[in-house]
Amino acid sequence: MKKYHQINDLKFEDDFLTLTIDGKEKRFKLKDISPALEKASEREKNTYEISPSGYGIYWPLLDEDISIDGLLEIVHTPKWKKKIA
Repeated sequence: MKKYHQINDLKFEDDFLTLTIDGKEKRFKLKDISPALEKASEREKNTYEISPSGYGIYWPLLDEDISIDGLLEIVHTPKWKKKIA
């Protein structure tokens, strides 16, 4: 399995989600990343699953998924194969 990111120390502080991603602490405003998380109860926020590959985080009580690449604004572009004429 490909490992995308190492995610540690997920916590909610005031109106922010704080994560350690690949050894660097990052803070995200809840209103900017997820209306569902912004309105969620403490129980809903603190019931989550980090994917084994580090690709994303899932909150089952909210049915909310967030990709780490999306949080970091990483854009993947397809690798096109050149046609030989």
